[in-house]
Amino acid sequence: MNHEAQRSDLAPASSAVNPRGQPDFVQIVDVEKRFGEAVAVDHVSLSIRRGEMFALLGSSGCGKSTLLRLVAGLSMPDSGRIIVDGQDITHLPPYQRPVNMMFQSYALFPHMTVEANAGYGLRREGVARAELRERVAAALDLVQMGKYATRKPHQLSGGQQQRVALARSLVKRPKLLLLDEPMSALDKKIRQQTQFELGNILYSVGVTCIMVTHDQEEAMTMADRLAVMSEGQIVQMGTPDEVYEAPTSRFAAEFIGSTNLFSGVLLGDESRLFQCSDLEAPLEVQNPMNARGGLTVQISLRPERVTMSPLPPGQESNWACGKVEQIAYMGSYTLFYVRLVSGRLLAVDASRMAVCAMERAPSYGDTVYLSWGSECLVVLTQ
Repeated sequence: MNHEAQRSDLAPASSAVNPRGQPDFVQIVDVEKRFGEAVAVDHVSLSIRRGEMFALLGSSGCGKSTLLRLVAGLSMPDSGRIIVDGQDITHLPPYQRPVNMMFQSYALFPHMTVEANAGYGLRREGVARAELRERVAAALDLVQMGKYATRKPHQLSGGQQQRVALARSLVKRPKLLLLDEPMSALDKKIRQQTQFELGNILYSVGVTCIMVTHDQEEAMTMADRLAVMSEGQIVQMGTPDEVYEAPTSRFAAEFIGSTNLFSGVLLGDESRLFQCSDLEAPLEVQNPMNARGGLTVQISLRPERVTMSPLPPGQESNWACGKVEQIAYMGSYTLFYVRLVSGRLLAVDASRMAVCAMERAPSYGDTVYLSWGSECLVVLTQ
């Protein structure tokens, strides 16, 4: 979500000194965390730019939440360093860190009003009453909750409670905001709408964010960059489109979106052709990476990159023939599973427009031809 927005009065005090986009605002250097014999975070290093929304993405138990807790100070690393805006905070207690965390449960006090919840942290710090009222009002206006200031949490929807929790985090003007599964308590329809709203609010403030999520759509929608984690390590890091379009490992290719994976053998060191036992025709890859002749590699093909037709494609490579075995109507697209001659099942996402353009939509048992361009194939390096 790269866009410019007006900066808010709630922006961190240091933001005027170091402009947005300056690299290495947050540095996590060779951090390790163990729980007994189990390694939760395995020598992770990454840098996050000022004003960036960075997502840690992975399945349960991958180490992303542990890493977030290490940055928050809720747990201490066994080794490594954590630096925020030039300050080493590795061993500082949470209350001394220029960091605020918005928890998955929102953790609102049920007996307090919206206004009291938003200003709780400032009251604990002894901020003067006039300044407190001004900052709380600004925070609630920012998240469009000013008119609900006198309500209690039970009188709010899930999305509204989330905004109050966000206001409470931003009112303290943290240099770094940590978001722990920020959308998990919302239903799907509200979640999709809130992703953009939350992103716009955070960009208007200009605060640097680290978000933990297991929801790939959430990470792809909100993050400038993301890191895919597995077994305590970062498997791949980059912008959402880089990670989706050019996965480097089987895990990243399968975790971000869905993919068809082939095992292929390069036919020669100077060749771009791979022989695959599942296909009648060879695979021609635009960029074979560092593959060498005779070696078997994994090749990724996204289902939406496959074209389906009742007629042969008229090309020597990058095609297959099979019969439609399963059909799932998904609204904006239709998912087809095609059983190839080899017995392999291939997934094809056909857009609504592509299906309507066909003389007759494929049905169960129909013989179809599948084809794709060489630029659609990605050789996985891990």
